Amino acid sequence: MTILQSTLDTSTPEAQAAAQAMHDSLADIGVEVAKAVAGGGERYTARHHERGKLTARERIELLLDLESPFLELAPIAGYGSKFTVGGSVIAGIGLVSGVECMLIASDPTVKGGALNPWSLRKTLRMHEVALANRLPVISLVESGGADLPTQKDIFVPGGGSFRNLTRLSKAGIPTIALVFGNSTAGGAYLPGMSDHVVMIEKQSKVFLAGPPLVKAATGEVSDDESLGGADMHARVSGLADHYARDEQDAIRIGRRIVARLRYRKAGGPTTTEPLPPRYPAEELLSIVPPDLKSPFDPREVIARIVDDSDFDEFKPLYGSSLVTGWAQLHGFPIGILANARGVIFSEEAQKATQFIQLANRSDTPLLFLHNTTGYMVGKEYEQRGIIKHGSMMINAVSNSTVPHISVLLGNSYGAGHYGMCGRAYDPRFVFTWPSARSSVMGAEQLAEVTYSVSRASALAQGKPFDEEGAQAVRAAIEAQISAEAMPMVMSGMVYDDGIIDPRDTRDVLGIALSAIHTAPVEGTSSFGVFRM
Repeated sequence: MTILQSTLDTSTPEAQAAAQAMHDSLADIGVEVAKAVAGGGERYTARHHERGKLTARERIELLLDLESPFLELAPIAGYGSKFTVGGSVIAGIGLVSGVECMLIASDPTVKGGALNPWSLRKTLRMHEVALANRLPVISLVESGGADLPTQKDIFVPGGGSFRNLTRLSKAGIPTIALVFGNSTAGGAYLPGMSDHVVMIEKQSKVFLAGPPLVKAATGEVSDDESLGGADMHARVSGLADHYARDEQDAIRIGRRIVARLRYRKAGGPTTTEPLPPRYPAEELLSIVPPDLKSPFDPREVIARIVDDSDFDEFKPLYGSSLVTGWAQLHGFPIGILANARGVIFSEEAQKATQFIQLANRSDTPLLFLHNTTGYMVGKEYEQRGIIKHGSMMINAVSNSTVPHISVLLGNSYGAGHYGMCGRAYDPRFVFTWPSARSSVMGAEQLAEVTYSVSRASALAQGKPFDEEGAQAVRAAIEAQISAEAMPMVMSGMVYDDGIIDPRDTRDVLGIALSAIHTAPVEGTSSFGVFRM
């Protein structure tokens, strides 16, 4: 039988503690998500509505197909910075006229939609996702341009947003700009470099320089409408392809543009009626221990996310600290690699390498479920070749061409994070559970290393060692690393695509897999040199 048999007992104190810790973390994350949803707050939202305009989220809701899901990505970008949580941009994947699209909407209630460093980082990530998965991009534009006090952080990399639009177009991926308000200065190139442009009567304004700047630069006196209004661009410059009467009309036209694209997905699920898992998603809250020091069986997670809890395990008796196997998720075939006991040994690294090669031979996407403290250290393991075997696994991950998705469940430390396809290894999507922690190593270990190095240095130089001071530094470093490893910090830096409620994991992965199959899924037989 390949049906996973769960042994999870949610009534135990350990399971209840895990569920309570998860609920507490979700509540904390919910506070930050609410800040992103609020945008500029009630005052600026009310002012926006008084001007007869929809908010960015209202525009997205009207643009999407009725009652279709919207997978919001990087919702708490900028968390911990001086900028409003969310990066003044709302972005995600949703259905428009039956086509999965990447939607990127500037939030005009936050400093007029001005672009700050986190807006830019988030937007560039969305372009990466769209290009890799061949998703049409719809930009819902209303922005005053760059947040000028931060220009040194956004001017140089900011050009990438325009470059990306042209590369998407070159790749045959449609780009559509719906202009709801200002799109000025460098922002004028956003509609300028889109395939399709919709502008709204007496509302859209697109120009390289507004009337005050034009007067200062050239002495010419002009007004908004003649300089960059929708009527001018529709009748004179030709920048506007479609002329809308109001916001609802612009959204209607945008939906018709997508409907006329005749855009087709490269692939789909093997079945349109997949069986749900045999165990309730609610139980996913009870699996990961709150302190992450105790191991947990990732099969309990797999059993609650894959179709019919059906999982064909690969090499179950070899390299047992890494679970590998085949399944389907919302009807899509998938290979899964999941850490079982944290540490990756030589056997696990070799097992992963073979499994990744097999997935590439069968054109099967891979899902990495992280809970690793890294590759094993020590004389015995060095002599057995942990470096070359870990390198072999990283080589396979680096050169694999089937799509990868990573979900950080628990720890994700050091080179183990890399071997399990961390953010730097271009997974199509990276999601994080509230229980996850990620850094170069565990906080306690890093603090201990720092303490030991400082002590050894003092002894080697024959200097007195300040034990009390060193312990204080040690405690401060441990606290710092613990804080920096938290999922909201990582997500705020756009090192993942969002922190997800464990109960939503199956559906989030289903949307991601569907988006992935808009592009061809093709493996490779070409890898770098494997050091044997």
